[in-house]
Amino acid sequence: MPHPETMPIGVFARRSGLTPSALRFYDDAGLLRPAEVDPVSGYRYYRPEQVARATALCRLREIAMPLATAASVLDAGPEEAARLVDAHVAEVTGKAAAVRRTAALLTSSLTEVPSLPIAALKGPVLADAVEQVLTATAPEPGPAVLAGLRVEAAPDTGTLALTATDRYRLATRTLTPPEAPATAWAGTVDGDELRSLTSVIRRTARVRLSATPYGVRIGLGPGREDAHCRLLPGEFPDHRLMLASLGEPTTRVTLPKDRLLRALEEHPGERITLGTTGGGVDITLDDGDRPGRRLPAAVTGRTLRVRFALTTLHPAVSTALGPEVMLDLRGADRPATVRSADRGDLTTVVMPVGPDQPARSPSHRSGADPS
Repeated sequence: MPHPETMPIGVFARRSGLTPSALRFYDDAGLLRPAEVDPVSGYRYYRPEQVARATALCRLREIAMPLATAASVLDAGPEEAARLVDAHVAEVTGKAAAVRRTAALLTSSLTEVPSLPIAALKGPVLADAVEQVLTATAPEPGPAVLAGLRVEAAPDTGTLALTATDRYRLATRTLTPPEAPATAWAGTVDGDELRSLTSVIRRTARVRLSATPYGVRIGLGPGREDAHCRLLPGEFPDHRLMLASLGEPTTRVTLPKDRLLRALEEHPGERITLGTTGGGVDITLDDGDRPGRRLPAAVTGRTLRVRFALTTLHPAVSTALGPEVMLDLRGADRPATVRSADRGDLTTVVMPVGPDQPARSPSHRSGADPS
């Protein structure tokens, strides 16, 4: 008879997240032996304390860890186990990045159509702009283009516009390349692939962007292999309509960027209430009633109290250009604009939140729903 504290394989499978067939396989592989095996029926029985090992094994297999390495992790101490997991993740992500690069190169070579020159830019400037704008995206279910970076070349103005948006923010920056774009072009580039290349781009004095039917080629100069990013399918939200639909601000706040950032970083809550006064802005706790911190600021327009999620407001402020940041507020439930007080080529739109509401996309108020 099995021990009264043991459980049959079906019950143990439900508790551990592994299937009975997987448990039999891990028994044969020596990774997870049952506590008892009925000598007559062959039924396997497990103890409650084995659930933790089974759950860990399930998670290790979910990250594609080989059986031999998984066995070492399960039998190692905490520090060694963490080292083994980190080493495996580094190996997997490195291979994934190499696969993405090779796939982009392969797809770009599937057509005989020559690449179309887009623009030439200073590498450090482009890398900074990419990282600044991509703060307006976050991994979440939805259209793939909401994780991408929209690139638009305009020969008539001699500029290259970078735009990104998700359901909470919108950021756009306009660059003026040393060499004006020769051809009008627009496409949405995979944000993760481009983000992974920013360190390489930053170390390149000048990069040349060119378009193929399936992606964007990033020329890194003589003697260096070009990098590639694939284009994302789907229609990018009409960000120009979003920005044009915002309307004029009712209140404008201008203050030093570093002081505002410090206040946001030291704020103990996840939501921040900004209250404008004649001589500054009050940063208070979630309910907006308890004392907070007053920051000197230049304020014009009517008095407002607007609540933001920290995860929405902080990236918008931290990426703003220049020593002073300008907040254009339009009401407690209207999109706000964050930009530099003296440079207008980077603009971020963020949505406030209500007392019990999640942040909403600026598009929800502009008539262009990205979903």
